Amino acid sequence: MQDNVTKINRRAFLKGASAASAVLSGVIANPFTALAAQGVGNRPNGFAMLSDLTKCVGCRRCEAACNRVHNLPAPDLPFEDPSVLGTERRPDDRAYTVVNRYKNLKTGKAVFRKTQCNHCAEPACASACLVGALRKTPEGPVVYDEELCIGCRYCMTACPFYIPAFEYSDATEPAIRKCSMCYHRVANGIVPACAEACAVEAITFGKRAELIKLARDRIRNEPNKYIDHIYGEHEAGGTDWLYVSGVPFEEVKLPTDIGATAFPEFTKEFLSAVPLVLVVWPGLLGGLYAWTRDRERNGDMEANGRQKEDIQQ
Repeated sequence: MQDNVTKINRRAFLKGASAASAVLSGVIANPFTALAAQGVGNRPNGFAMLSDLTKCVGCRRCEAACNRVHNLPAPDLPFEDPSVLGTERRPDDRAYTVVNRYKNLKTGKAVFRKTQCNHCAEPACASACLVGALRKTPEGPVVYDEELCIGCRYCMTACPFYIPAFEYSDATEPAIRKCSMCYHRVANGIVPACAEACAVEAITFGKRAELIKLARDRIRNEPNKYIDHIYGEHEAGGTDWLYVSGVPFEEVKLPTDIGATAFPEFTKEFLSAVPLVLVVWPGLLGGLYAWTRDRERNGDMEANGRQKEDIQQ
């Protein structure tokens, strides 16, 4: 038993060291090369989502679908209870997406907006993560690897949309939680759960270029219904979650002052001047953290195995 555990621990150490080396080599060589290669223009076949705020009725079926496919805990109030729409909510570790109600200042009618990770083309969260726990996939979604995360929470500070949430319920292994655009489904040719569940077709999934064309066609064909702006086409360097609306985007609390420059661009010069040791250290910590965590798990497995043997004897 001891020999097996030793082998496993050695393997875990090598795995952690390899992860650290990969992170370090990528960061030291050029921390922005990967992100630059993933810009909007370099992913013509990347997927995206389009939310049409003129269609959304606030039914929250998208919330329920997200909850179901990610095995999230049940909400305090049922999804059918509209009273939660009276309070503005943010996504968190218990709900990766939420629908909020706002008021059309001209007509007084309700306007609903679904909030989730916007899956930026050059995500600030990924550029801030020195251990590579967040990354932009070729398909479009920004995904998170809990095994690499060291819990620094820099991603939460970097995100211009304030989306990544920290899970505190597990004191031993806290983690970042956010919408993944159902990457496990998208990678297998399946539509994200929220789009599949939307009965009024307020959410559309498809190739980003095609969704931009669809949005422009709607705006051109019904100019009295939509404002002439596709939110996310250029904001923060472009996002893979797009919005069209009949009211100004500031009225539905989407930030309109973030500009069109990808946020990682703002930190290029700064990070190039950071001493090498400050860049290397987080990578080493990440590798050692992964090794230590695997070692503790294997120790627990060994202890459980001994207990079972004692009971059988």
